[in-house]
Amino acid sequence: MPESPFPGVQVRHRGGDYAILDNGAHVLAWTLRDQLPTLWVSPLASFEPGIAVRGGVPVVFPWFGAGPGGDRRPAHGFARTAAWQRVGLTDDVAGTGRLEVRYRLDSTGFDSAPFVAELAAEFTRDHLRVSLSVTNTGEADLSYEEALHTYLAVSDVSRISLDGLGGCSYVDKVDGAGQPPRVQAGPVTFTGETDRLYDHAGEVLVNDPDRGRSIRVAKTGSATTVVWNPGPARGAALADVRQYWPDFVCVEAANTGAAAVTVPAGETHILTQTLELV
Repeated sequence: MPESPFPGVQVRHRGGDYAILDNGAHVLAWTLRDQLPTLWVSPLASFEPGIAVRGGVPVVFPWFGAGPGGDRRPAHGFARTAAWQRVGLTDDVAGTGRLEVRYRLDSTGFDSAPFVAELAAEFTRDHLRVSLSVTNTGEADLSYEEALHTYLAVSDVSRISLDGLGGCSYVDKVDGAGQPPRVQAGPVTFTGETDRLYDHAGEVLVNDPDRGRSIRVAKTGSATTVVWNPGPARGAALADVRQYWPDFVCVEAANTGAAAVTVPAGETHILTQTLELV
């Protein structure tokens, strides 16, 4: 993981590594003893203020991509580069192996309806659990899109497969523009640029035979699973990806498009994603 000048929390223990940035409440590392990293962070990632870090688990909120109308900036919303406030830290890594870090962000200073967002990241020897809760502090309904834009480290994206999405309908954002949703037949494999929004609320298993392991991605509070890899041409064009595009796959717990969240006044929605090594 590149060294970051931003404040945050990093704990190295018994050959493992947990790390999260205060900026963006952005999880950077969950590496267990005697294992290769579970999360991918680009060797070309920038850690300059106001620039999204490529890798880890960026928080996408309150819109996905350019938003429902295609005109929102910055891409994927302001939360991933915002100055979240760290409001809690529980460090029992030396004992139980558990670290929990909690953050808060509200709508002050943003062109947004009133909200309070809280992010909790729980690192253990068994799992990484990231939860994003959003409370509507206004008087009208609050609608938004969201995702935990998780970059998983793999041996080679062309040699992995994803189980759990078979039979699900999906929108293909690469070559399905204007086309009706498609249906996934069997495991997902990768032969080029892949950008899909699956109608899916269950688990995904990322099978990586070259590393002799699988990564289970479970979630709650999510109706959409995003699967993304830029492929060779798009990857080469991204300044913070370049030749490293085969080294990761994004499997994201999300609510986007027709599955955007609407929260009544005074209520809260919680999106949670849990990673486990199998």
